[in-house]
Amino acid sequence: MSVTVDRMTKAFGSKTVLEDISLEVADGEFTVLLGPSGCGKSTLMRVIAGLETPDSGSVRISGRDVTTLDPSDRDVAMVFQSYALYPHMTAAANIGYPLKIRKTPDAARLVREVAERLGLTKLLQSYPKQLSGGERQRVALARAMVRRPKLFLMDEPLSNLDAQLRAGMRGELKHLQHELKTATIYVTHDQAEAMTLAHRIAVMSAGRILQYGTPAEIYNRPANRFVATFVGSPAMNLLEQADGTALAIRPEHVEVSPDPADGWSPARVWVSEELGSETLVQLKTESYLISARLSPEREWNFDQAVWYRFRADRVLTLPPEGGKDLRRD
Repeated sequence: MSVTVDRMTKAFGSKTVLEDISLEVADGEFTVLLGPSGCGKSTLMRVIAGLETPDSGSVRISGRDVTTLDPSDRDVAMVFQSYALYPHMTAAANIGYPLKIRKTPDAARLVREVAERLGLTKLLQSYPKQLSGGERQRVALARAMVRRPKLFLMDEPLSNLDAQLRAGMRGELKHLQHELKTATIYVTHDQAEAMTLAHRIAVMSAGRILQYGTPAEIYNRPANRFVATFVGSPAMNLLEQADGTALAIRPEHVEVSPDPADGWSPARVWVSEELGSETLVQLKTESYLISARLSPEREWNFDQAVWYRFRADRVLTLPPEGGKDLRRD
């Protein structure tokens, strides 16, 4: 099963929310739509699901044009941020509801099988109010899985969970998708979710896809300034140049020393943050604040004189805003 979005646009009144969107999701691929609130990622998912109709362009699933088809005719399953469980139904009834409305034979067996896979067997007779956030999320996933759709669409499904539970659910979700090998499109504004879950990431801003590539490509070879500063924490260092371009380097590729040496530039420690496994240091130069990700063995003090250099093989040149891609090979 594959998904193809071709030259899609969508506006609500005078506001264009999707502009000339093209996207290919391969069979079995986990694709993440990543971007800030209001960038159009949820609208793009709703168009793929059939909940919104594009103004132009097309959607094809497994080569079939589904642009004008109802959601029920697309064989997709959606998982929402809100879980969307029926409070008056048990977990078993919630999971089996898609089978009930389709009058699927042997529905009880299918519910038991998917519940066992997601560790829900002992919770099948519980109601949503009796379940934790993580358990409710697993019930919502089980309901999506039980009818074995061609495509999973997930709209910020983990955002209501606390940080520790969210990290655990990311691992469960990634392994589950690996087992099912069902194409999945996942919406998030959380770069950690995108980097850990995706085979490929579509970074969106203002209704456009600015870069579509693997997590490694997005992180190591950002196509423009937005991608460079949106992905990564701390963000990529950008050093503006006289010709409008910017030198770009990740904090982990900045080397810092307390001792002067040939080819190193002077700076002072602006602030140091000790995180246990690493230390984040901001260096103040005459023109810039530069972030560096360093090993935790050495202590860095406010206003300490230091010297720094960039790993030459990891410096990129990014174009002016709206300019042609000038990244170095």
